[in-house]
Amino acid sequence: MKRELGSLATHRAYLGLAPKKGAVAPFAMAPAKVFRTQVAELVRRLKAIGCKSVVIGISGGLDSTLVLLVASAAFDRMGLDRKSIHAYSMPGFGTSKRTKGNAEKLCDSLGVDFATIPIAKSVRQHFKDIGHDGKTTDLAYENAQARMRTMILMDKANMLGAIVLGTGDMSEIALGWSTYNGDHMSMFGVNAGVPKTVIRKVCTWWAKEKVKAGGEGEEMAAEAVRDIVATPVSPELKKGQVTENTIGPYELHDFFLWNFIVNEMGPQALEKAAAGYFGNQYSKDTVKATLAIFLRRFFTQAFKRNCAPDGIRVFPFELSLRGWWIPSDLGIVRLKG
Repeated sequence: MKRELGSLATHRAYLGLAPKKGAVAPFAMAPAKVFRTQVAELVRRLKAIGCKSVVIGISGGLDSTLVLLVASAAFDRMGLDRKSIHAYSMPGFGTSKRTKGNAEKLCDSLGVDFATIPIAKSVRQHFKDIGHDGKTTDLAYENAQARMRTMILMDKANMLGAIVLGTGDMSEIALGWSTYNGDHMSMFGVNAGVPKTVIRKVCTWWAKEKVKAGGEGEEMAAEAVRDIVATPVSPELKKGQVTENTIGPYELHDFFLWNFIVNEMGPQALEKAAAGYFGNQYSKDTVKATLAIFLRRFFTQAFKRNCAPDGIRVFPFELSLRGWWIPSDLGIVRLKG
């Protein structure tokens, strides 16, 4: 029986061929163009389905911030009231005052509908129902919070005749760095085609543009976004979590993702290219360890990508059954080069 390989069947590293000689600099596109693409595609989706209301889980982190900014611009373009953008803060066990405060400030300055729905009580009841002690900070402790938030957003969307806008980005999708049927799920993935490093650049660009525009509300929004950009990336499911302390720098992951997909590099080529591109910014051990994490998670987490919602394509490829894909049961494949 022939083994199904998906997009890997023609990958040069799988076939033992030298990589392509394209630009190694990853995801080179002006932030303004990225933002315009996201806005235009969200407008197109909303018009296509006849929807005039959206629901967003706003955490005070980078990803949900960009989705909120895109939604606000899309509603302005469609002539819709921003109060039909329903943003919900859902603080849990690891939520910090900083992120919660930034979420509130940003929503207030943008003039969207904002509400806080604490999840701790509901999650504790859920722990009792499933026999979890509520003290062991294991995977269930973390993922129960993410799934509770998704359930709230989905139910709110049903109540409001809205769709849930997904906040997960391309880097997280590549790595499977999400809770299955939690933040992994939405009704339209606004950030699905934009990696984490680019999201940071787009948010930084947006804040600068608002300062240029002037006005008290604009400055307040820009101030919130600037602090969000400066906040370490974290799911805040436990106190003190910092994502890059666990999986390595997103800058490296995005470099590996681009050059694995676009230039079809194998492990040795990726490691060599990263050393040349970043110089002394990262140690050899950091590059090697992060690459191992990237390859392992990219192949083992394909099952999440293969049942993800529709998303916006911004760059030359997308990670979905509509774009670059591998079977969920392929496993870790030995690549050459």
